[in-house]
Amino acid sequence: MKKNSEKKVLMRGTHVLGEAAIRAGCRAYFGYPITPQNELPEYMASAFAKLPGAVFVQAESELAAINMVIGASVAGARVMTSSSSPGISLKQEGISYLAGMELPAVIVNMMRGGPGLGNIAPAQGDYFQATKGGGHGDYRIIVLAPAYGQEIADMTRKAFDLADTYRTPVMILGDGMMGQMMEPVSFPDPIDPAQLPKKDWILDGAKGRPSKIIRSLWLDPPLEEELNWRLARKYDIISDAIPDQEMYLADDAEMIVAAYGTAARIAKGGVARVRSLGLKVGLFRPKTLWPFPSKSLAALSRKVKRILVFEMSTGQMVEDVQLAAQGRCDVVFYGRPGGVVSTPEELARVITTNYHKIASAA
Repeated sequence: MKKNSEKKVLMRGTHVLGEAAIRAGCRAYFGYPITPQNELPEYMASAFAKLPGAVFVQAESELAAINMVIGASVAGARVMTSSSSPGISLKQEGISYLAGMELPAVIVNMMRGGPGLGNIAPAQGDYFQATKGGGHGDYRIIVLAPAYGQEIADMTRKAFDLADTYRTPVMILGDGMMGQMMEPVSFPDPIDPAQLPKKDWILDGAKGRPSKIIRSLWLDPPLEEELNWRLARKYDIISDAIPDQEMYLADDAEMIVAAYGTAARIAKGGVARVRSLGLKVGLFRPKTLWPFPSKSLAALSRKVKRILVFEMSTGQMVEDVQLAAQGRCDVVFYGRPGGVVSTPEELARVITTNYHKIASAA
């Protein structure tokens, strides 16, 4: 992926995501307004007005928007939708349809406080919804978790490529703070949609060929079972191929903080502070939430005494961390839900307390 390294622009996260999507060949966007992600459809509407053949629709509802995504994907377009927490809940049926029909699409969730309507502050309470399916049926979607503006740009391109490669929905999981924060970013060179690999499965008119059918309705149980096992085999391939993570000061660490997204940025600041005090603490940041980078974390769990999971929620990634650690070390949790954002100083105090506990127990 070639970047224009000579030019960086200062942009808010939602605008970065929109520009990166356009440069990735996205020419169809369907959505419905909800704070704190409204700057993204605003950006797409403005940019698409200048792009021949690009389609932007502010749908009448989230349900309508996700079904429009299905239609555009069936026709072969690189298509995106976005929303925030309650709006993503309304899209879940359509996301399940996308998975069942094996259709590529990119779905953006800029999370906010919940449950219910909650508030518009940044939070991470949608981890379960994103990584455990969310809608009905036996399916998974790829979930990417950027933490920085540059990663938003890079992961957006990656999301479209993964969606096409594996014919699956891909979710970019951010939050309200990430969407509003402004950072310098360089973008990859744009893709000409006409130069993308051809999709031989799309429905573009039966011109002298047999008709194709793309569906998620299989009334014959053995045929539905066959689909489920085919999807399961695909998910196994994805699980082996794409898990990714960042490790920060983890080589000699006696304790690890595990966090993703905005929480990981806070955690990195906390880790740097306690390192300056001589505490051997590192950071494990999953970049893919599904598939979770379990093997890498399992290797770390053999070397450390404790993993402190930090989330802007009441604790949802904890379960995946526990499964990876398999009891080889302590796993504890600290979080601030409902839109409350911790500071690095606050987290440094929590880290220090936990570190002294394992030191005294040694």
